Amino acid sequence: MTRGVSAALALCLFTTGCVAGTSSGSAAPAADQPFEGEVEFWTINLKKNYSAYIEGLIADYHKQHPKVTLKWVDVPGQESATKLLAAVASGDVPDAVNITSLDLGRFAPSLKPLDDHFKPEELADFQANLVEPLKQDGKLYAVPWYNGGAPVAIYRKSVVTKAGFDEKAPPRTYDEALTLAEAVYDKTKVYGTNDIPGISAVNVLRYYGIELLSADGKSAAFNTDQAVRVLERFRKSYDQHGIAPGAVSKDVRNFPQTLENGQLAFSASTFAATLLNIQKNAPEVYKDLVVTEPVQTSTGGYLLSAQQAFAIPKASQHQKAAAEFIKFFTNGTNQLAFCKIVPIYPSTISSTKDPFFTGGGSDDPMVVARQVIVKGLAKLEYNPLGTGKDAELGELLAEEIRGFLSGTKSAEEALDAAEKRWNDALV
Repeated sequence: MTRGVSAALALCLFTTGCVAGTSSGSAAPAADQPFEGEVEFWTINLKKNYSAYIEGLIADYHKQHPKVTLKWVDVPGQESATKLLAAVASGDVPDAVNITSLDLGRFAPSLKPLDDHFKPEELADFQANLVEPLKQDGKLYAVPWYNGGAPVAIYRKSVVTKAGFDEKAPPRTYDEALTLAEAVYDKTKVYGTNDIPGISAVNVLRYYGIELLSADGKSAAFNTDQAVRVLERFRKSYDQHGIAPGAVSKDVRNFPQTLENGQLAFSASTFAATLLNIQKNAPEVYKDLVVTEPVQTSTGGYLLSAQQAFAIPKASQHQKAAAEFIKFFTNGTNQLAFCKIVPIYPSTISSTKDPFFTGGGSDDPMVVARQVIVKGLAKLEYNPLGTGKDAELGELLAEEIRGFLSGTKSAEEALDAAEKRWNDALV
């Protein structure tokens, strides 16, 4: 156990697949010209809703590069990793793959470093903090595409103002958010928040600066005195109804108390897609919302759960053509167009300069949210556990925290159990 040692993190909206010129066997890549040959690209679950966007990109690229043939294949989401694994094993790989950052470490050995294809000036428009996590051992294995954006905080103004909430000075830490949540219930009998344990207990602990893994990544490191104190703070708020009773539900997509159904006061850190759901399902609640910057990490940033990126397999036969197509597919203009039709956020700085993101003069929650998110993109911190079992580990920890909040075990017992389960899983 590491208690006593000083302690010093959701999936994007959807996952897409890959872009590629297919090849077979293990022969060395052809020295093809950048704008010649076939480039086959795969996406995941995009064709049903985003065919017009993808087909528009294909048409534009064909006009610019008539010697390139593009073939689009759409792959079901649940098959994406399996399909790529099979392609790598057979040698019949795509030339470029749209891969989630959560899978990058898993596939890196089969990917081609991109430093020869993407010069510094060609990476200059990407947010540097989104490029850096895609490097391993100093080599770039993927370039960013889109992400779920920086989080935002969403408050029901008519409720939280009764507890002294000031939208110009919203909570900056989870402790401050819990204090507000308790005051809200005391004044209004409306539950405060579902944020803890909520979607990611792992991320909440990281917001307190608690390290989760040992330096070698082989054992849990969160079982500390600080973590005990944090959990006990959670429990105090849960007992006082600052944390809603339904927050201990394992079904995080269907909490009993929500902003939509009027039984929750706020979320101190969530994503803009939440606003779209409220706007559609509870328009009267939507009119009552105020959006601000969310709570921050101990270093003043915001945690990014994952991002989408493009990579090129080593066995690709058309690496130059694939690289050039990726540059087109992920450029600022095309990312901006995509962001206008689906609530995602760009990795390119130029996209964020458009009035779509910067336009003011409106208090509409979604408009305000876009401005808050763009302001926060440069503060995003992406630090995955990188175990290949990140989702499993996160659920194991959340399960123990739910048990603790429900009163079935102490904080020490919950952390001891979570530590053992992590260490068993990491073997």
